[in-house]
Amino acid sequence: MSLVDTNSRRLFERQGYKIVGGHSGVKLCHWMRQKLLHGRPCYKEHFYGIESHRCLQMSPTLEQCNLNCIFCWRIQNFSGWEFESVDEPEVILEKSIEAQKLLVSGFKGDERCDPKMWEESRNPNQVAISLTGEPTLYPRLNEFIEICKSKDMTTFLVTNGTTPRALEKLDPLPTQLYITVAAPNPDIYGKLCAPQSEKNWERLKRSMELLPSLDTRTVIRLTLVDGLNIGWEDEYSKLIEKAEPDFVEPKAYVFVGASRERLTIENMPSHETVKDFGGRLARRLGFETVSEKADSRVVLLSSGKTSPKLQ
Repeated sequence: MSLVDTNSRRLFERQGYKIVGGHSGVKLCHWMRQKLLHGRPCYKEHFYGIESHRCLQMSPTLEQCNLNCIFCWRIQNFSGWEFESVDEPEVILEKSIEAQKLLVSGFKGDERCDPKMWEESRNPNQVAISLTGEPTLYPRLNEFIEICKSKDMTTFLVTNGTTPRALEKLDPLPTQLYITVAAPNPDIYGKLCAPQSEKNWERLKRSMELLPSLDTRTVIRLTLVDGLNIGWEDEYSKLIEKAEPDFVEPKAYVFVGASRERLTIENMPSHETVKDFGGRLARRLGFETVSEKADSRVVLLSSGKTSPKLQ
């Protein structure tokens, strides 16, 4: 059963997506190309040690989200999970890997691409469940993560934090769990994230409170939009303290995709702005700034509880 209508499918495909089954998709990120052609890794490789060229960026929930964030660069026709049957998790992973192989096939003939690295890119060992939509709305996410784990694939799950019940039920947990926080208080949250339910702010806070009980690596990602949500370090720190995360990633909003219809390039913070904000926040949290990547406008704050590099 397909959730993606014909017009949306055409738009996704024009943007480089491969549609997988009825509601999933794969897309190569900018850093896959950079790694294959120029040896430049993404910030996740820089911070955590995963290999950019072996990362499968995918989503089991194309067009399914409960937020319509104004800074989101993705296609937004979000209406919430609305159908009874879903694709099998085994099929989603199998077809996602097939889609990845097709997407990287064109790099083989490029003299800049190392043949060994190209072969490795066709056999991903890391799954970034974060491409578009809210992945925890997929009701068989547990099974999907378990299948990835059985194949010795690490998993980075990025959620907007509005589904605490789904997080409570995750077993196994992903290798690394991110909650994206884009606002320090409910007023800014409403303006920036355009939640479909008035309860979503309270659900986000519940997810933050739940995080310390989850036995996996945890990250709070702060999406920073200049002129809209930078500052309020005291309010951010109170939220983050509830979560007791291993790491915090203050990262700049990027002026790309559909977000250009709603924001301007002035809303994209400089790396120095992100770094300065991160430093102020780290001091309040008792964290340390342990890494940064200027070309991604992101810094890594660590609680010191565990090494950033995956063991």
